[in-house]
Amino acid sequence: MKKLFKYLKPYTKESIISPLFKLLEAVFDLLVPLVVKQIIDVGIANADKPYLFGMCALLIVFALVGLSCSLIAQYFAAKAAVGFSTDLRRDLFAHIQKFSYTDTDTVGTSTLITRMTSDINQVQSAINLTLRLLLRSPIIVLGAMILAFSVNVRGAWVFAVVIPLLSVIVFTIMLNNIPLYKKVQHNLDRVTSVTRENLTGVRVIRAFRKEAEEIDRFNSANEEHNRVQNFVGKISALMNPLTLLVVNGGIIVLLLSGANLVQIGEMTQGDVVAMTNYMAQILVELVKFANTIFTVNKALACGNRIQTVLETPVGQQTVTSTVQAPDPCAAVCFSNVSLTYQGNATETLEGINLTVPRGATVGIIGSTGSGKTSLINLIPRFYDATQGTVFVNGRDVRSYSIDGLREKIAIVPQKAVLFSGTVRSNLLWGKADATDEELWSALEAAQAKEFVLQKPKGLDETVEQNGRNFSGGQKQRLTVARALVRQAEILILDDSSSALDYATDAALRTALKQLPNSPTVFLISQRTSSIRHADLILVLEDGHPAGIGTHESLLQSCEVYREIHESQYKKGGESA
Repeated sequence: MKKLFKYLKPYTKESIISPLFKLLEAVFDLLVPLVVKQIIDVGIANADKPYLFGMCALLIVFALVGLSCSLIAQYFAAKAAVGFSTDLRRDLFAHIQKFSYTDTDTVGTSTLITRMTSDINQVQSAINLTLRLLLRSPIIVLGAMILAFSVNVRGAWVFAVVIPLLSVIVFTIMLNNIPLYKKVQHNLDRVTSVTRENLTGVRVIRAFRKEAEEIDRFNSANEEHNRVQNFVGKISALMNPLTLLVVNGGIIVLLLSGANLVQIGEMTQGDVVAMTNYMAQILVELVKFANTIFTVNKALACGNRIQTVLETPVGQQTVTSTVQAPDPCAAVCFSNVSLTYQGNATETLEGINLTVPRGATVGIIGSTGSGKTSLINLIPRFYDATQGTVFVNGRDVRSYSIDGLREKIAIVPQKAVLFSGTVRSNLLWGKADATDEELWSALEAAQAKEFVLQKPKGLDETVEQNGRNFSGGQKQRLTVARALVRQAEILILDDSSSALDYATDAALRTALKQLPNSPTVFLISQRTSSIRHADLILVLEDGHPAGIGTHESLLQSCEVYREIHESQYKKGGESA
């Protein structure tokens, strides 16, 4: 949490002005009982109306000045707190964007969402309250005790007992709650995770009629969060009644002892009223202080969680590599590559050796879970190989900067993802300064030009969240077009034609061969018809290479490929 305070440095002025004006407000609040004492002991006792009116006017001045100080303090505290959270959220988001797939998998998406939203909001609230109240409340408490002794020493002994007792209550509850708030936030992560999974997979849940089971799963996570939250709340709820009990007990003792001292002439009625007011001020401020402490407790737990994410090292750093590529002129080389996901005991990929010439088309096929996507994820360094080396243009991919490497690569992921905006804004992800001519050319190659032209606004047609106003095939073609706009050296299509009919798929493959920049193309597909014309085909089985060659040679030499082809041929015959 301490390392987060650097985000307050730009708001040093606001962080000083806010508590300073709160202290001024506290000073005027502490003077009010003294004025009331004079009104009782002098104005009322002597029936001096001019004096009474003068003192009442003074109280009004104190109130107006105190209000002004409070408003100024509130403004600067809010400015500092909001500025702090804005800067922190920006840096946290930027740091998360540098995470590799491994880092994201390790931390967890739902956890990162909670850090970005709930945790930062808690820290923001704590900073606001801290600047306004954390210094004011102790000053009021100590100031009230000191002024009570200045009013009457014998009558103020109650304060010397009440304040230490209240301090013990507040800090005992605070120390007990700190670890519990950490558990509350951890349970909130779980609720967020279950909610996110349900919202993302709502169609699958309904298709399999699993609504009841998912409701039970959510209720289980929610009830556990509710149980811990209630337990913390019960402990926190002890604060107000215990402080009220102690303070009201102190007031009773103060009135009893004050009455006796008034009778023997050692205190005035104004003295008793003033000290009673000071005791009431202590009660109000301790309640505020307790609420501030609870908020700070939550913020400490949340701040530590945020700091943990910020301190998570980005797993992929640029390194100097002296490893030589098997073929320096090749576009991509896999040299004895293996991959084991973090937390997985078995290797996902093992012993991959593949050299891809520039401008070649490579087909990758295999059964589900054979490691096809894992393999192509090594090229842009979404994951790093645990053994062996991946080369791009004769250089170890680890020697490139992440931006420099990925600038050479265009990817169409397995799941077609579009972002809310327009068709144009989505295509410009591939190349920010692309002209309309380049966009239409990419759409034409991706077999998407026809349906975009039919839209009333063409390139400026609205794309709703996740492209839900387009069909599955249309989304796939738009994501292909987005990749083609980049005109990258390496084009990766990860099963990006699964929603296309055979004729459209064939037209897309033909267009890819005619691209003016002649990229090196990686085609992942479940259909042999989509890769049969590739220059080279890699067949994977359980992460191992089962065969490498052309369509014709693999039919003769690779049993796995032959079985896949024949199963599809029997179902649908030879495809284009």
